[in-house]
Amino acid sequence: MNNTILPIIASFLSAAIVTAVGLPLIIKACCYFNYFDFPNERKVHRTPVPRLGGLIFMPAAVVGLFVASWVQVMMGGDEYVFGVSTIAMTSGGLIIYMIGFIDDRYGMRASHKFIIQAVAALILPMCNLVITDLNGIFGLHQIPFWIGYALTVVAILVIVNAINLIDGIDGLSSGLCILILSAYTVLFSDNHAIASLDAAIVGSLLVFWFFNVFGKVGGLKIFMGDSGSLFLGYVCAYMSIKSLMRPIAPEDCGEKQMLISITLLLIPVVDVVRVALQRRFTGHGIFVPDKTHIHHILMSVGLSMHGALACILILFLLICGINYALWQCNFPMALVVAMDIAIYILVWGVLMLANKSNS
Repeated sequence: MNNTILPIIASFLSAAIVTAVGLPLIIKACCYFNYFDFPNERKVHRTPVPRLGGLIFMPAAVVGLFVASWVQVMMGGDEYVFGVSTIAMTSGGLIIYMIGFIDDRYGMRASHKFIIQAVAALILPMCNLVITDLNGIFGLHQIPFWIGYALTVVAILVIVNAINLIDGIDGLSSGLCILILSAYTVLFSDNHAIASLDAAIVGSLLVFWFFNVFGKVGGLKIFMGDSGSLFLGYVCAYMSIKSLMRPIAPEDCGEKQMLISITLLLIPVVDVVRVALQRRFTGHGIFVPDKTHIHHILMSVGLSMHGALACILILFLLICGINYALWQCNFPMALVVAMDIAIYILVWGVLMLANKSNS
């Protein structure tokens, strides 16, 4: 085995162990203090479920990083050194993590939560993590710094809320993030610190996913809550922007990096944008919750929760495969992205027609 992989594996395993030990304790605490996600008209579950599972993600990631750094030192390497951008991500992630916990525990108006998210989103561009090159998408390359700054903040906010709002059925947000962050683990394999961070969160998520999807109500079933989904969204946003700041291959491949980030985040981002536009056009506030996300529509046509989960994960993998094939055939990135959006719209349109025929 390549010794450079050992710290990443150690990070994955240690975070998984922390989560496996910690989640049952969180479930007991939720039951003791009556911290439940109670059902209502817009939620798909019908019984109260503990909702603070996402609290384990950040501690598990920290433990995973420390273990990975220790393993690297034991192998004769250097301790992990974290740059300004990583420290900034940690600071912003902690803000997101805390407002998620406050919302889970006490509730928070969506507009207030969005303002605090914007503050956290401003931190990354302040540390020079700014999208200044669109790498040829829609014919655009270098853009002015101030436009890139604003675009970066908007991108962070959209990604954070996309991961948060798609967390509407068991295993969906966590399942997508497992796939997304596994891809970033591979892409950042030459940067052990970032790869170990990704691997730690994936290890924690895998354990949580089994608790969430297969756990029984009254037993080991638990939801991640906003503390988990918002934190995951912030990490995904950081990774997507960070991947544009450095090469992932010896040759210049900025366009490839851009396409990878778009591909990995396309389903949750396009879904949240479509829902926001739909609410706007129908006269509803964009922060007013409803049941118009793609997982809700899949269930409305008769699929079970697990069936809807499987369909969305398969759609994610299908888009990844199509994009890889089109890229290998030298299709322009703008055309690839346009085809992705067309696939999503086609799937959504077919589901809407099926829903109308069933009603």
